[in-house]
Amino acid sequence: MIQVIPGDTGEGKTKELIEAANAKLNETNGNIVYIDADNTHMYDLKHEIRYINISEFPINNYHEFFGFMCGILSEDNDIDYIFVDGLLRMAHLNQIDNSDELIEKLKMITNKFGVKLVASINCKQNNLPQFLQEFSMA
Repeated sequence: MIQVIPGDTGEGKTKELIEAANAKLNETNGNIVYIDADNTHMYDLKHEIRYINISEFPINNYHEFFGFMCGILSEDNDIDYIFVDGLLRMAHLNQIDNSDELIEKLKMITNKFGVKLVASINCKQNNLPQFLQEFSMA
């Protein structure tokens, strides 16, 4: 399952994502992973959440990002949630319209492994492409 939190810069997507990750810790017996671009928000999350600073890994395009996500899932069979702060930025996608292939692949693996992916996307709700509408939390 995939859920996206759309919004423009400065609209509180990161805060919403952090609050959701911390809340899910109380609702699940599985593991939670939070992926960010730096260590800025590491201490805002409860210590039981696995924090990954993606800038520490050589990821240059969305194919490599998808491989990274597969690696996370293959390493830990007990993951229930993965939170991604800035999906398009992490996957090196400059335009949201070019993200359909990545979204389909992520949908496939999250469904296969029963993982819930919650990601923020820097895009206003009314500009969200049709293929992302079904995943919007707004």
